[in-house]
Amino acid sequence: MSEGVDSQPVALGASRVELRVSCWSLSEREDAAKPDPCLVLHQLSAGQWSGRSEVLRGSRNPVFGHVFALDYFFEEMQILRFDVFDADGESAEDVGSETGVLLGTIECTLGQVRLMFIHLGLVSPQIEAEEVSRTNEFVQLEFHGQELDDKDFFSKSDPFLEIYKVNSNEKEHLVWRTEVVKNNLSPRWQPFRVSLQSLCSCDPGKSIRCIIYDHDSSGKHDYIGEFSTTFQEMLQASSGDEVKWECINHKYQEKKKHYKNSGYIVLAQCKMEKVHTFLDYIMGGLQISFTVAIDFTASNGDPRSEHSLHFINPKEPNEYLKTLSSVGEICQDYDSDKQFPAFGFGARIPPDFEVSHDFAINFEPDNPECERIAGVIEAYKRCLPQIQLYGPTNVAPIINKVAAPAAEEEKTGLPTKYRVLLILTDGVVSDMPEACDAVVRASRLPLSIIIVGIGNADFSDMRELNGDRGMLESDEGRAFRDIVQFVPLREFKKAPPNALAKCVLAEVPKQVVEYYGSKGIAPATQRSSSPLPQ
Repeated sequence: MSEGVDSQPVALGASRVELRVSCWSLSEREDAAKPDPCLVLHQLSAGQWSGRSEVLRGSRNPVFGHVFALDYFFEEMQILRFDVFDADGESAEDVGSETGVLLGTIECTLGQVRLMFIHLGLVSPQIEAEEVSRTNEFVQLEFHGQELDDKDFFSKSDPFLEIYKVNSNEKEHLVWRTEVVKNNLSPRWQPFRVSLQSLCSCDPGKSIRCIIYDHDSSGKHDYIGEFSTTFQEMLQASSGDEVKWECINHKYQEKKKHYKNSGYIVLAQCKMEKVHTFLDYIMGGLQISFTVAIDFTASNGDPRSEHSLHFINPKEPNEYLKTLSSVGEICQDYDSDKQFPAFGFGARIPPDFEVSHDFAINFEPDNPECERIAGVIEAYKRCLPQIQLYGPTNVAPIINKVAAPAAEEEKTGLPTKYRVLLILTDGVVSDMPEACDAVVRASRLPLSIIIVGIGNADFSDMRELNGDRGMLESDEGRAFRDIVQFVPLREFKKAPPNALAKCVLAEVPKQVVEYYGSKGIAPATQRSSSPLPQ
């Protein structure tokens, strides 16, 4: 349930804007059940979608915790479309593609969004925009509860916490919604990080309201209680002392003569952090090393057939070539030597024609690098007639191969090279357990993985690697961070040429900042700077 605003850098010449959306009076289903609403935001003028909210179960009046952070350019007309779907039991990543019932849609420009009440049939979204100051100060908070009221008959409450920023006009903005802790009256929620702008608009005295609920799968969460505070008060926890509030249920307070409280909420940690931006690291000399891995399994079809996904049509590039060109041309701008290792998997290769899942497509295992993305494309075209497409679709070997030099980079403790692995595949991964293990191990390294689904196969299993159901777990443990971004190419067939690259690369800046931030590694030009006082 945890939702928050991304800490992505602000583009030059832009103002950062945070959008919060709530709806009311959503239509019920035919069986009179309440919808499971989810919101999808598209930037029509940019030819891309900007993300999905969480799914809120059984709610006709959802207040979405997900905050959409956009760059606002005064000189551009930035057209937005908000689609409200009934997920009907599906997870958020499915909504808006093959599943989900569209409840309504609205279009507007970002310049129009300040405080909007737009009515569309039975869907009435409220969209609020707040300009974000160019601060990169963040605060890490860790809450736990004590002796909370039990709202369940056969078990204990399943508490979660919502934090709201209260503006001068008493309007409340949802800042954060924690995860649910099952069957526990003294829950410990995971630490989380929010920007000082989101929490209190950089005003330590601004009122903050915290509400505790007992989660119900139907969406009818039971109110446990609440308290109000300020960031100034929270800062008392920065010196190592815990801050404790009574959790008050105001209805009980009015009706029960001897009522004291409904438990306590304790702030165990309040730690100020300065988060460096992606641009800070790039300006400090960080290189993005781009590696390509191409699926040569038999399910792609015989390359000599025009129906094959690997067919080389002189009139129009195939989907593999389109993806290589679109994504690679952006990545190569961040790599000083413009040399790209390129590998294939799932094919029988010469001279012995044994199956390989990590062979160099230029057939030079000691030097798999190609000159610029054009060199990768040429190597791909030369490789096709020399190999036999086979299988299965194993991706763990190539992930491990790229992770090896990333592990050596990690040992230096310096922000010099961050690796991005682009995997192009037409089918479901065959070695999913091994792939999950490889991703979990790689999540601690300076590495991001982009998977682009080619063709019309069923890619539903990719959700697991993508981490959209929660942080990936395997026999290796729990992933340290989310490093995989999966995108099916078929969703971009009618989009502008640059839309795919924008989508698949959108997570990379955030993942770079998250990695170095988690290690306490500052950009090279700022490594001598004194840290913020804690």
